[in-house]
Amino acid sequence: MSFIRLGDYNRMTVVRLVDFGVYLDGGDEGEVLLPARYVPDGVQEGDELDVFVYLDSEERLVATTQTPLARVGDFAYLEVAWVNEYGAFLDWGLMKDLFCPFREQKMRMEKGRGYIVHVHLDNESYRIVASAKVEHYFDTSFPPYSHGDEVDLLVWQKTDLGFKVIIDNRFPGLIYANQVFRDIRTGDRLTGYIDNVREDGKIDVMLQPTGWRMTKGLGDAVMEYLYSNGGVCTLTDKSPAEDIYQEFHASKKSYKKAIGDLYKRRLITLEPGCIRLVGNPGKGKRNK
Repeated sequence: MSFIRLGDYNRMTVVRLVDFGVYLDGGDEGEVLLPARYVPDGVQEGDELDVFVYLDSEERLVATTQTPLARVGDFAYLEVAWVNEYGAFLDWGLMKDLFCPFREQKMRMEKGRGYIVHVHLDNESYRIVASAKVEHYFDTSFPPYSHGDEVDLLVWQKTDLGFKVIIDNRFPGLIYANQVFRDIRTGDRLTGYIDNVREDGKIDVMLQPTGWRMTKGLGDAVMEYLYSNGGVCTLTDKSPAEDIYQEFHASKKSYKKAIGDLYKRRLITLEPGCIRLVGNPGKGKRNK
């Protein structure tokens, strides 16, 4: 290979076995050590290994078979392991902690606390560093999403409007507070759905799917409940929203749509004080 992706995974060939590990072919960068503690059993010269490459405490290339919590280009929620006069050092799952200099902190980081950061290569030192000024690293192209698209979310921070999130490791977005029906907190990774992409590129996100996806997913949950509870559910469209959310983690509006869909498909009947599975096969049984 002619180059190494620093702060990322690389497939590398074993060229030498030594007492303290193995050396891997780093192409133009020379040989790269994989310390003995990370060498898989039975490795021989010529074998290819998938390894993560970063810098050791002396700024030398080193490989590991450990899985880091983030790699270069990622946004991540990381905890501060220790702090010194130069900045904070974050635990990212590797032997050497990840440095976040004071100039890249919005507020002085404290040991034991977690922060959303962006991991990247410093242009001057070519070291892997973190920055809490994550808004500087978002994709500036226009978001390629449509209403209802499923996306991966990283919860960034709570605001008066709701929760700021990072979408697909690229774009900022917002979940409005009145769209949140469960406890979420900074650092949570969730599945979300695009609600709206505005003309200025700002994105509104929901935690519940819309349309057929919503009713299908929640409808499946209601059917599972019925099958496991003797074919009867005492939660109806008249039940308190809190009770519906506690059982199905959905809004009352979504629940009403789901049971309406099941009723139209003749899978349930609606009775005073309950919904009932058509045929009522009994607890734990399914109609085939």
